[in-house]
Amino acid sequence: MAYKWCSLMCDNHQYLTDRESLLLSLEIGFRHLDLQRSWIEDLDLIKTEHHQALVNVVFESGDCEVVADLLHAWTVRGRSYETMCTLSGTCMKYLVNLHKLGPFSSRLRQLVIRSVELIGYEGFERVGVEIFVELLDHLHVTVEDMGGKYEWARLLLDIIQSPEGIQQLSHWYWELLVEVSRSWRGGVYNPQIAISLTEAEEWDKLERWTRIVWAAWPPEPGWRTEEDLEQLMIPLFHQRPDAVQKLGQWMEQWSKKWGEEVPESFERTCQRAWEAVQQDLRQVQLLAVIRCPSPHASSS
Repeated sequence: MAYKWCSLMCDNHQYLTDRESLLLSLEIGFRHLDLQRSWIEDLDLIKTEHHQALVNVVFESGDCEVVADLLHAWTVRGRSYETMCTLSGTCMKYLVNLHKLGPFSSRLRQLVIRSVELIGYEGFERVGVEIFVELLDHLHVTVEDMGGKYEWARLLLDIIQSPEGIQQLSHWYWELLVEVSRSWRGGVYNPQIAISLTEAEEWDKLERWTRIVWAAWPPEPGWRTEEDLEQLMIPLFHQRPDAVQKLGQWMEQWSKKWGEEVPESFERTCQRAWEAVQQDLRQVQLLAVIRCPSPHASSS
């Protein structure tokens, strides 16, 4: 009812001067609702010709709680296509810059996280990956904040598919992607990501990417092979020999957490990659001996 009243007010320009009444309507309608229990699938959000005017008034008020009221009004419908279009089409430019107004309240932070989840990566791609990542860093999302792990796995995977995203996404979100990758279950392997990380010598991210790929196990036919994964691990093990043990420990923890057997292919692939690294090191040592003969050989 409160949102319908706001929509009717926006139908008439003269009522937009009465900002206090409009904002009070949102406060009365949505501030008392429990964020965890206010998903209403059949709420009719009336779209009017002056819908953007309501958005402008709310965001330009500079009142973070009023902004939270409006986001609550939109996201109360849950995961509908209409909600995504509303958020993406009317308030994108405001959302990505909202953190510049100051610290978020707990309620506003949760509603912005919910909005990001509903919009998805494609909606934010239009405003630029760098700006979007800056917003994510401010939100510092955790697994407990998420409404749907699958949606966040997809969003973060989409970010690191872009050249800007793979560079700018913080280690916090790479680790978060490890946590939610199981919800994706297959089809995450992209050899270009491993190539980009190797060329940039981003060894911490490459280690996390390796875990992300294995967390989404089992592989789907045609998506990736053990040979692909072996080639992913070789440069990592070269630079971070301790990654062999760390990956083994992580996979054991993963197995206990989800009640699944450690894939035999994981142990087999790790072993082959480590043996390949050892073989490379032996060849390097042999070349060094050949190039630098012993003093006894030179004197004779």
